Amino acid sequence: MTGLTLVSVGSIGPPLLEYLAIILGETLGCDARLDARRLSPEFAYDPLRRQHESTRILDALIEGWGGEGEEKLLGVAECDLFIPILTFVFGEAQLGGRGAVLSIARLEQTFYGLPDDPALLYRRTEKEALHEIGHTFGLVHCSDYGCVMHFSNSIEEVDLKGDRFCAACAAGIAARGRDPRA
Repeated sequence: MTGLTLVSVGSIGPPLLEYLAIILGETLGCDARLDARRLSPEFAYDPLRRQHESTRILDALIEGWGGEGEEKLLGVAECDLFIPILTFVFGEAQLGGRGAVLSIARLEQTFYGLPDDPALLYRRTEKEALHEIGHTFGLVHCSDYGCVMHFSNSIEEVDLKGDRFCAACAAGIAARGRDPRA
């Protein structure tokens, strides 16, 4: 992996993306940078669901940001995402591929009618970013409840899982040329 490029999908501001670039770069042992361009998600909006289709955004991200070799792409969106067979997704990634996208919509306390908590949002976003990037390294969902690769079907499950890769998942990434902190 030569690096990781973070892309704002919609109007995600630099502070969150800069935080993710630092954390992901340190955790994955790579150069992580923000791209100045933004991807508008409006083309993926489904008016019946009032959500955006994550697969369409992921495809546009990969097509629009091209790149060579093993560079990874992570789109970070504020809009609520779905795939047709699920009510919502926190994110989606190409298994063993280059691209991933995640949404902060359901990671924010305000989505659930609770007071804003920026620190909690950053922790949740870090977990889901690592989770989706883990999929790009070929990792599947992990049965270890403490591993960031554990499947989360609710915000409570995001909060309960750890923020690092378990030893087995870290070894899976290391086998692909990275040495993540376990």
